[in-house]
Amino acid sequence: MHPTGDGPVSASVGISLKPVHFDAILESGPAVDFFEVHPENYMQGGGPMVRGMRAVGERYPLSLHAVGLSLGSPGPINTDHLNRLKHLVEEIQPVLISDHLSWSRSGVMFLPDLLPLPYSQEVLGVVSDNVARVQDALGRSILIENPSLYLRPGDMGGAAQMSETEFLTALTSKSGCGILLDVNNVFVSANNTGLDAEEYLAAIPMDVVGEIHLAGHKVESGPAGTILIDDHGGPVADAVWDLYRYAIARLGSVPTLIEWDTDVPSLETLVTEAEKARTILQQTNTAGSNEYAA
Repeated sequence: MHPTGDGPVSASVGISLKPVHFDAILESGPAVDFFEVHPENYMQGGGPMVRGMRAVGERYPLSLHAVGLSLGSPGPINTDHLNRLKHLVEEIQPVLISDHLSWSRSGVMFLPDLLPLPYSQEVLGVVSDNVARVQDALGRSILIENPSLYLRPGDMGGAAQMSETEFLTALTSKSGCGILLDVNNVFVSANNTGLDAEEYLAAIPMDVVGEIHLAGHKVESGPAGTILIDDHGGPVADAVWDLYRYAIARLGSVPTLIEWDTDVPSLETLVTEAEKARTILQQTNTAGSNEYAA
């Protein structure tokens, strides 16, 4: 097991860090516990975005939520990408590091999306090996986020030999990573594929969840019916807040992050969403915590 770093306290609530908010954050000092950034936006080593991120990082803990490791791709992790991530980790000492249960690279071709995986033993071996390589390079454990699904795993091609929760549980056992539980993704997947959201949450081991993400989604209707799109472009839906309450009642207090990546609102709006999460954490029985959220 790799050390996890000095993570945020279990009852902490953070928001996405956006360059448009740098000045307002530094001027007003909003009441949030940490900010989360996509490291790929800050691995160039200099420039105004990096300076702004560093300035915020001098006042608040930062977490890194990567999108470019392509942990589900066979073959070695991109060495240049991993080295630049390692340099950023060493510089800012993030409280948490995470990436996605997905793939986005095939050979030398990189796709600008997070694509789903079949949940097979073969793919488990690939992802586990890649997670281990990343953790060895960084010297600490990372968290892996559950995806939002638009097709059932068995409809994606390949041999789906286990459920998503079985796959994630096995991955934590094989690699020593933790889980970033995206509650909005669970809700979106449940609506799109027919899985039971509460059964999904009940199947996740409590002691490996190191962070929770909450975000907005949009509803699209067409000839084939209604589908939910995980777009991170609006407030958290009431039904997702309800599912978050259910998750917290079971998991205990877990660091929670409000994601908002498109149609980014005012800083005040993000802080208001964070306060909703904080209120739920305070009102719900939060006796439990875990090694990732200590």
